[in-house]
Amino acid sequence: MEIRSLVPKDRMKLHSMLIHIHHFTSEEIDVAMELIDIVLKNRNQKDYQVHCMVDDQDEPLGYICYGPTPMTEGTFDLYWIVVDLRFEGHGIGSRLMDFLEETVRKRRGRMILVDTSSISPYKRAQNLYLQKGFQEAARVLDYYCPGNDRITFCKRLF
Repeated sequence: MEIRSLVPKDRMKLHSMLIHIHHFTSEEIDVAMELIDIVLKNRNQKDYQVHCMVDDQDEPLGYICYGPTPMTEGTFDLYWIVVDLRFEGHGIGSRLMDFLEETVRKRRGRMILVDTSSISPYKRAQNLYLQKGFQEAARVLDYYCPGNDRITFCKRLF
């Protein structure tokens, strides 16, 4: 397995992954695909980066989307981390997070932020962030809807 940049042939597979993760709404899937399409259509843009973990046949098993936070110095946002349901629990998410941290460090980043939902389907994501040394930095009650808070996790790299 290796991690490489997004290529056009990945688009359909990533879309399928997003659909099969049943807690993503159609609106969330549309936003994820919008970011993928931005990266595919404009390789010179600097706002979003997408990298895929691929198997020996170069098929995506998961992906990560991140980018520098506008108007900040050394802060990066993690927008999406998605793992094919068939490969959950195989360390793919963890390896993608390690890749993100290494990449941000090389770019002299000092902080990574990620927002997630407080509802139970997002518990695995929350646990991954905590296992990778992120800390809860903020919580906005009822942000997405009543009973569904927005949690912001932060990892400082120095």
